[in-house]
Amino acid sequence: MTHRDRKLTVSGIARVEGEGALRVTVRDGQVERAELNIYEPPRFFEAFLRGRSYTEPPDITARICGICPVAYQTSACNAIEQACGAELTEPLAELRRLLYCGEWVSSHALHIYLLHAPDFLGYPDAVALAQDHRDIVERGLELKKTGNAILELVGGRAVHPVNVRLGGFYRVPTRAELAPLAERLRRALDMALDTVRWAATLDFPDLELEHDLLAACDPGRYPIERGTLRTTSGLAFPAREFPSHVVENQVPHSTALHAALDGHRYLTGPLARYTLNSGSLSPVARQAAAEAGLGAQCRNPFRSILVRGVEIVYAVEEALRIIGAYQRPDRPFVDVPPRAGTGHGVSEAPRGLLYHRYELDGDGLIRAATIIPPTSQNLAAIEYDLRRVIGANLDRDDASLTALCERTIRNHDPCISCAAHFLSLTVRTG
Repeated sequence: MTHRDRKLTVSGIARVEGEGALRVTVRDGQVERAELNIYEPPRFFEAFLRGRSYTEPPDITARICGICPVAYQTSACNAIEQACGAELTEPLAELRRLLYCGEWVSSHALHIYLLHAPDFLGYPDAVALAQDHRDIVERGLELKKTGNAILELVGGRAVHPVNVRLGGFYRVPTRAELAPLAERLRRALDMALDTVRWAATLDFPDLELEHDLLAACDPGRYPIERGTLRTTSGLAFPAREFPSHVVENQVPHSTALHAALDGHRYLTGPLARYTLNSGSLSPVARQAAAEAGLGAQCRNPFRSILVRGVEIVYAVEEALRIIGAYQRPDRPFVDVPPRAGTGHGVSEAPRGLLYHRYELDGDGLIRAATIIPPTSQNLAAIEYDLRRVIGANLDRDDASLTALCERTIRNHDPCISCAAHFLSLTVRTG
């Protein structure tokens, strides 16, 4: 195999769910193309929501992702409640935020310890990592279990929660039921802080994002389950204007759509949230970030593992705050009577902004549905980052360059089941 004809193949990329391919073309020493070839068959969620009752999307869309089902439930509820003119009481809104905190803790712990850490420590997977660093993996698993405990108590179960409905919940917990969870969260806070300290010792390659960043913003607190939208370029708009700014397009090399913000690539996710909202973190989370070497902004995707750790600290603290102030609502839900209209909802899934739009008729039947997950919003940015990384490392051998490409993709923690699948890498030179 000569330098003029290089072919790199990853038969099954580790620690990213799904299947697909990355094809890279290099001519005259320049990376001409880096295309994520996604070939997952269509899943038709938007299509088979049409004609169904407006009460069904929270349960149906949760099945899109087993890792972030609460994100789908919350964005769906936000959109439909807006269309119907319903507003949650503050106790119910706080309980929804508590449920989402559980998802953040569980998902971030999964990615940090089981998917991302092996890249930094030189192991093929978490099983091999555990053989030499059992304490590290056990800490990650315990944090994930803590997040799952919130999901189980508030949501009914950890995967695809069944207790969520429009206007709130089918049942709300008592203060006595939440008390043991608070004890567990206090222990988890120490583990979360240890996570940030440990992650700060890792070696981070130099790479600065060149994309616009988009995230929700929730005045006075870090965004999780709601917010208006802001970009690092200075744009600000409510969820209802999302379709005016973000447009999805089909690309020839992939079955997954690519989104553009006012015609240009952008990135959503932990780096965007942190860069736009770091001042809204709790004092403990801000201190943890500062001690880890994070400034007010973070644009190095390799440092996303640090930002996720800081967000675990915040989510644990926020869960403790909500539990400490919890007063059981008189009713587990507010009424959401059907009415004709269009609703737009966003929330911050662990991997980034998740947008839902529903058009309802007067009987509450869904006339149209649009779901734009974070992965499809980030695909163009991921491809761009891959071009930069590959172009700067063409002198590496096949195995090293392949590993670097996989690592670059895992920086962004793409939820392949939501929008894309990834499998093999081919580099052609000439």
